[in-house]
Amino acid sequence: MAVVAEEAGYPGAGTHRFYVTMAAIFAAVAFVGFAPSYWVPMVSGSLNVAPLFHIHGAIFFAWTLFLLLQTSLVAGGRTIRHRELGMAGIALATAMVLVGLAVAVRSMNDGVALGVGHARAFSLVSLSGIAFFAVAFGYAVANVTRPEVHKRAMMLASVSLLQPAVGRWFALFVAPPGAIGPPPVPASVAPGLVSDLLLIALVVHDWRTRGRVHRVYVLGGIVLVALQLLRVPLSATPAWLAMADWIAGLAR
Repeated sequence: MAVVAEEAGYPGAGTHRFYVTMAAIFAAVAFVGFAPSYWVPMVSGSLNVAPLFHIHGAIFFAWTLFLLLQTSLVAGGRTIRHRELGMAGIALATAMVLVGLAVAVRSMNDGVALGVGHARAFSLVSLSGIAFFAVAFGYAVANVTRPEVHKRAMMLASVSLLQPAVGRWFALFVAPPGAIGPPPVPASVAPGLVSDLLLIALVVHDWRTRGRVHRVYVLGGIVLVALQLLRVPLSATPAWLAMADWIAGLAR
């Protein structure tokens, strides 16, 4: 991630510190969200999952730490180092997309094997989430020379990753006892809207500091919310279920 910035202490330094704070909140949400279902069981030795899921957890959480590092470098005026690490960010994001796709397909097939009737439908939530991150990240990379666009697209991409973390807490308190596999698709809407509160914080900051909201947040936010809502009807269509069967077949 490459962002051009002035020396520390310039008029925009407060904005950069805000982005550091938001990146720290993202990392905290990711850690706390997965604590009951992943971190705590792993530490206690009671977690029994395939290596693929450990790789997934490691690289996705690494993204939040990488974002925190990159925003901190910019806030500290170390933009050269920030730019030098840009290729590492591209490599990490690419790995996230590939591993995320593999986990989504594996989870769908596992759910089908367990007899979870909505496993194929829920795959739309996972796969569309990965697609949104990939597009937002790609847009950020394409605008490395436009820092106002670049940094907001990176934050938008990162916000989109936090729905699963929020969803784990919903599952902890709302899911019926003995539930296995992914939740029904409608259950993904509330966690998505809760995670969107982080985007609202970014929007409010824009409004207070710029007098208007940047188009990246406006258009990206509209697409993100629409995606979260439209998954419910689209996931049950014959077209998507046929697509899910085709995708599942690729892993067999």
